Amino acid sequence: MARLAVRVTPRASRDEVKGFNDEGALLVRVTAAPTDGAANAAVTKLLAKALGLPSRDVVMVSGASARQKLFEVPLEEPEIRQRLS
Repeated sequence: MARLAVRVTPRASRDEVKGFNDEGALLVRVTAAPTDGAANAAVTKLLAKALGLPSRDVVMVSGASARQKLFEVPLEEPEIRQRLS
């Protein structure tokens, strides 16, 4: 299991995983607005698709109301980076 720091931009023009920033956080953009958990659900679904995992395996650990979120996934760090490149 690895924990993945994610920096989210809601209300973007398209859903995309942009890559890692200098601090090691994954940059993710979603079209969903940050209301009623819509952006969180969109981020979870997008991460699961990008990593080739079912959505139930991508769990938000913290940051439900913040742009900086922490997810737990059943992969190791090198495999995460490989799948996202």
